[in-house]
Amino acid sequence: MNVSAQGVRKGRKFDQVLAGAREVFLAQGYDGASVDEIARAAGVSKATLYSYFPDKRELFFEVARLECLRQADAAGQEIDTDAPPAQVLEAAARRIIAFYSSDFGWGMFRIAVAESARFPQLGRRFYDSGPELARVRIGAYLREAVARGALVIDDIDLAADQFVQLCHADLMDRVAFGLQRDFTPAQVDRVARGAVRMFLACHAAPAR
Repeated sequence: MNVSAQGVRKGRKFDQVLAGAREVFLAQGYDGASVDEIARAAGVSKATLYSYFPDKRELFFEVARLECLRQADAAGQEIDTDAPPAQVLEAAARRIIAFYSSDFGWGMFRIAVAESARFPQLGRRFYDSGPELARVRIGAYLREAVARGALVIDDIDLAADQFVQLCHADLMDRVAFGLQRDFTPAQVDRVARGAVRMFLACHAAPAR
């Protein structure tokens, strides 16, 4: 399968194909997911699948984009942004760690990096649907917290990026080099709470 310059087209079974692909990619990851399995899970022929997504990468990135958006929306609904910043940021940190250490999240990152030199548009799409989306959503919360006096931040975008990077400490390298994927609660606590402590040490509003 080669990347199509024309991208994907939508049609009657488009959502059906995406639902089947999401099921298989989440269960098997990118490498483990075969086109045959995806077509079977979607209840369509391989010819129908190819007519929508001429390339497995295209299908993976569309599923990845929607999954990132779904998780970001779920976080927005489940996290009480009126709570103290420490509570909000810790919940966000735990979600960030859970995503990049998952088979799907790491698979998306790995494929995007590996293919970005040959297919820059895929790298751009990964950035927009992953890191950029996280920065925008976290930045929106930080702006709100600054507006009500809970935080003091001069550069919101930089602060959002820095918070995400703090959530990568130690664990991201373990995932990247294949040392560990399943982390203990104590390991997650250490990084999530440490990220919040360091961030608030710089940006917490002075006590009144």
